[in-house]
Amino acid sequence: MTFGPLVTSYYEATAHRAPPRAELSGTVDCDVCVVGGGIAGCSTALHLAERGYRVVLIEEHLIGWGASGRSGAQAIAGTAASHAKIVRLVGREAARAIWDVSVEGLDLIRALIERHRIACDWVSGHMTVALKPRQATELADTMHELEALDYRSARLMTREELRATLATERYVAALYDANGGHMHPLNYTLGLAAAAERAGTRIFEGTRARSFAGSSPIEVRTAHGSIRCRHLALCGNAYLGDTAPELGSRIMGVGTCIVATAPLGAERAHALVSNNAAVADMNWVLDYFRRSADDRLLFGGRVTYSGFDPSRIAATTRRRMIGVFPQLASAPIDFAWGGYVDITLNRAPHFGRLAPNVYFLQGFSGQGIVLAGIAGKLLAEAVAGSAERFDVFARIPHRDFPGGPLFRRPALVLAMMYFRLKDALG
Repeated sequence: MTFGPLVTSYYEATAHRAPPRAELSGTVDCDVCVVGGGIAGCSTALHLAERGYRVVLIEEHLIGWGASGRSGAQAIAGTAASHAKIVRLVGREAARAIWDVSVEGLDLIRALIERHRIACDWVSGHMTVALKPRQATELADTMHELEALDYRSARLMTREELRATLATERYVAALYDANGGHMHPLNYTLGLAAAAERAGTRIFEGTRARSFAGSSPIEVRTAHGSIRCRHLALCGNAYLGDTAPELGSRIMGVGTCIVATAPLGAERAHALVSNNAAVADMNWVLDYFRRSADDRLLFGGRVTYSGFDPSRIAATTRRRMIGVFPQLASAPIDFAWGGYVDITLNRAPHFGRLAPNVYFLQGFSGQGIVLAGIAGKLLAEAVAGSAERFDVFARIPHRDFPGGPLFRRPALVLAMMYFRLKDALG
């Protein structure tokens, strides 16, 4: 059995991993085959199994190996595309339904943690912070939008409260959402997988879906076996590759990097972020950070196109961290890692079907902690015959990234250079 190398992350070092599961060998039959062992796949499997379906989930590496086990773990309502943009794409009524699903996604996280006793260090509270007056104005506009949506858990912070909450002079305004939060994303994913198994899901690791064909049944082929199923759920996102090449043109894997300091001690860590919220700034190439359960600072940001060398990540991300918190100049970095965020061109999530019984979930664009979990619930509803909520998301139009296979990434690099310049100029 072959797995990808384990990520030398803080999450992996503190994970509640089960022993590795067997690779699929031979032929198995099921109602639904789920491809991908991240939050989307594990949530899909769990919700289907709870409905009584026979479910098989296959993961190329280990559960949580991809973005779900590496992310900044910030739980935020909405989508990466603004609500106003979603309104333009699908209309006001559908956009409101999408917003409501995202809010339900936050409730779902808390419900799953409680119901399945998932030890993943959930903490409530999220802050969006502005670095310049233009962004402060945008935050005020966002607050008006949230009020129009009757979203009551968010509020603008005063300058004095912001200064008392974050030990930095970098930010000029903030929006605090008590309904958001953060957690240990790998342990959350592992908890979903364990819950799915208890509900009857069969999970195979070290098993890549090489191809699929047919319709009734669908046959999913792996290196040493196959799965015959009535429905197929593709939840591999940026890692699907040749398994479903028709999906790859509409997402792009963009690398992001995170470091974790050595434990700072409770008093020092508390002083950095006194309300223990997750924090993200408003730049296009953003910084995001939060405290861990053992009093480290986890700090992420920047975009990389050249791989994930830990020493390089540590040096470059540490400089960004010190730009926010100069008082951490002497704090050692214990862990440095990276991973791919699957973005769409319009930053809206991309859900749909390749055939009547072949579903896919992808394109969470950095907000998969909330959206991937609720997307799994919606996919399970669709398989069971209630596809209305899934189909609202499937109505969002998506275009291919420009440039084709050869030039799409260089085009994205140029675009990101433009947005970096825009961030710098204010």
